[in-house]
Amino acid sequence: MRLRVLHIIPNFGTGGAERLVVNLLRALDREKFEVAACSLYAKSNTTFEEQLEKSGIMVYYMGKHKSLDLRMIPRLYRLFKAFKPDVVHTHLSVQRYALIPMILCRIPARFHTVHTVAQKEVDVPGKIVNCLAFHFGKVMPVSISQEVAHTVQDLYNVQTPIIYNGIPTEDFQAMLGIRSTWREHEEIKDSEVVFLHVGSFKPAKNHRLLIKAFEQAIKERSNLKLFLAGDGELRPEIEKLVEEKELDQSVRFLGLRNDISELLAACDVFILSSNWEGFGLVIAEAMVAGKPVVATAVGGVPELIEDGVTGILVPPNNPEALASGILRLAKDTNLRLRMGKLAQRRALDRFDIGRTAREYEALYLSLLKEHGRV
Repeated sequence: MRLRVLHIIPNFGTGGAERLVVNLLRALDREKFEVAACSLYAKSNTTFEEQLEKSGIMVYYMGKHKSLDLRMIPRLYRLFKAFKPDVVHTHLSVQRYALIPMILCRIPARFHTVHTVAQKEVDVPGKIVNCLAFHFGKVMPVSISQEVAHTVQDLYNVQTPIIYNGIPTEDFQAMLGIRSTWREHEEIKDSEVVFLHVGSFKPAKNHRLLIKAFEQAIKERSNLKLFLAGDGELRPEIEKLVEEKELDQSVRFLGLRNDISELLAACDVFILSSNWEGFGLVIAEAMVAGKPVVATAVGGVPELIEDGVTGILVPPNNPEALASGILRLAKDTNLRLRMGKLAQRRALDRFDIGRTAREYEALYLSLLKEHGRV
């Protein structure tokens, strides 16, 4: 008899947490586990929802309102009674709705993945619920990096297992012909060096820092291009900044994309300017694609990038340092290729979703064994 695993997340929009849930559900051993997902919000026909549907994974949509919606508590209770999960695995802000139903339904194994530094993960009410869940609700937190684990220890005074996020590495390994075809389509010259950033336009990603650094770098080397994939609340502000700095010909806004693997295969360097990151899943994707990375040394990023070997790490909020990293990789083709190969080797070894799935399976089984369920 297979064990039933239910993952709960606010929605399946764009983001690292959503991507991990989809990848993990698809990678868990179907001979041992019957898997399903729950989205608090209604279905919105996203790429991730389509991927789950194509994989034959059941997704339950709860129809949540945007604000606090206490209807989620009885709805999750009824879902637990119907699905009868052995494992409930929550993500992001759903604990405030899931904790009471998990207790009432006596769910044997309860997990919550902390996807970013604990102080930034949820609001104050969410932190209170998490504290109750971890100390009294028998919910085991799981951290996606050592840095996240340290923040969970500091905020909640609990130790957590660490399981690095994983990706389907076969999807992101550089594809023959993609780079030249893509560059021809985008009218990029062979002499131009393309830097790619993927991420939502929100404060944590610090696009303003990225534009300032790029402005400095392009003054010294005019053959640079910066492509920005993603969307969000701050996009109009960043578009205005690019226009004011007269960078329109060098910076392109790609919007939301479902072809990130192709973009990574086609670019020369991946760049990240974040104020904080729990892990930086897209960095792992860039590494698997064989790309060097220049990134701010925040959160779990230094656990992915070995500075000077697989990429370049710079201090956060320092446009001069980021510009220097951009120029170092822009000027040296051999350095880009060497770092990219080493990055790919490291990522294939450490960040494959198969490895992540096996580690989560072992964690599920160990807790269920304690409860006499296996």
